[in-house]
Amino acid sequence: MGQAAPKETKNIPLWLIAISILLPTSFSALATSATNVAIPHISGYFAATSDEVKWVVTSYMIANACLIMLSGWLESILGRKTFLKVSILIFTIGAFICVAAPSLNIMVLGRFIQGVGGGPMTPMAQTILLSAFPPERKGVAMSLFGLAVMVFAILGPSFGGFLVDNLSWQYIYSVNIPIGIVSLILVSKYIKDTPHDSKHLHVDYVGMVALVLWLMSMQIVLDKGQQYNWFDCQWILWLSVFSLIMLIFLVVWEGESKDSFMKLRLFKDRNFLLGTIISTSVTMIVFTTMFLAPQFLQNILGYTALLSGYTLAPRVISCVIMLLVITPLMKLYDSRILIAIGFFFLGIATFMFTNVNLSVSFLYVSIPNVLLGIGVIMTFIPISALALGTLPPEDLANGASLHNFCKTIGAAVVVSISSTIVARHSQIHQTYLVENLSNFNIVFQQKMASFIHTFITGASSTFAQTKADAYVYKQMLVQAKLMSYVDVFAVFAMLAFVLIPVALMIDTNIKKHK
Repeated sequence: MGQAAPKETKNIPLWLIAISILLPTSFSALATSATNVAIPHISGYFAATSDEVKWVVTSYMIANACLIMLSGWLESILGRKTFLKVSILIFTIGAFICVAAPSLNIMVLGRFIQGVGGGPMTPMAQTILLSAFPPERKGVAMSLFGLAVMVFAILGPSFGGFLVDNLSWQYIYSVNIPIGIVSLILVSKYIKDTPHDSKHLHVDYVGMVALVLWLMSMQIVLDKGQQYNWFDCQWILWLSVFSLIMLIFLVVWEGESKDSFMKLRLFKDRNFLLGTIISTSVTMIVFTTMFLAPQFLQNILGYTALLSGYTLAPRVISCVIMLLVITPLMKLYDSRILIAIGFFFLGIATFMFTNVNLSVSFLYVSIPNVLLGIGVIMTFIPISALALGTLPPEDLANGASLHNFCKTIGAAVVVSISSTIVARHSQIHQTYLVENLSNFNIVFQQKMASFIHTFITGASSTFAQTKADAYVYKQMLVQAKLMSYVDVFAVFAMLAFVLIPVALMIDTNIKKHK
């Protein structure tokens, strides 16, 4: 049985294998990022606060992370084809629940179910492509993987903005239903099964329970920390301690257990360790811009969901162009140099966001996204091949799961970190800005006199004074929030520049490990 599967796979054209696995994977990534621009609309539809509706994003992430790590074990039990079909079916059912959700709680449940189904798709896509494509075409395989995972994720806000403004936010999820049906047919026909034997498989129940408890507690802390003032709240403090204990226990248990499902020993491989660090960092930088940029454009500049999505469209174009040239570049130049240059582009692009203001043009917001698209592909594609390239074939599936698990955790953490920085630094900047709103400030007096003169037409002087005060206070809040967004972008721009020398530490000679 172990020899028949590879032989059958060779009879199937590579492009059919790629389409079969990348179709559901790409739409899983698309639905995730498209949700970001729909958050204000979902919040209004269910009459929910911004803290409550954030669970629509994070519930998907926590389910996604859990299933990413369990995918290797589940594939061993069910076999690749059956596991893929079950995952796609669950993802499709989750999409249907999101469309028909009568309340926010049901919506969160639907997203959680989507995460359960969508979690295994990314590591399995990476494993299937690396296994199916010959060594000389690994660059092509990772380019296709990047197209599904990164390009479609970046396309999400534009796609979601179009649907939200022209139809409704429910269409973001309803399009996944026919895609799920088509994917089930393709997987059944073109993806070959793998040997599986559940009878002799030892199940690491202790590690799995520890993983779920750690992720659940961590996600609650990340989601509710800012709302309840973090460690000033006793239950947040104790839940954080519990989460830390579960993490330490999980690491120790998985490191010592013979039947561990996380295979932490893979981090002894230098390329895998550095590649995972780099990939997680790239994911955090990219996800920060995809998460915060639509919020900034819609909440501060008053863009529509469609228009804010269009500002990210140039990123998609540059990504696609880079996907066409990255494979030849990897053959001509050292991949470490390409990754370092990619981080430079990511740093410059993210730093450009620190110069935004309330009168910034659509073109200026679009330019950094072009550079981000270049940087994403120049880092993501080479590192995807190098990170797993030194692992033995039997560890490839576990390595892909662990690699993508770290990226998912990074994305979940960065949502909370960026949201907290925006909220906290907004208060800090208000403290400094309010000092300028003083009668001892001549410029402020002149501006107030001008506003009062404008508002006094057809109204009393008291009304004009009150309206001028309210207008100035509102502008101060907007400026403080703008400066807090700038702070977040500055932090992640610095992260990109710091990681440039890390890229040079990777071993590009992967043949000697095979």
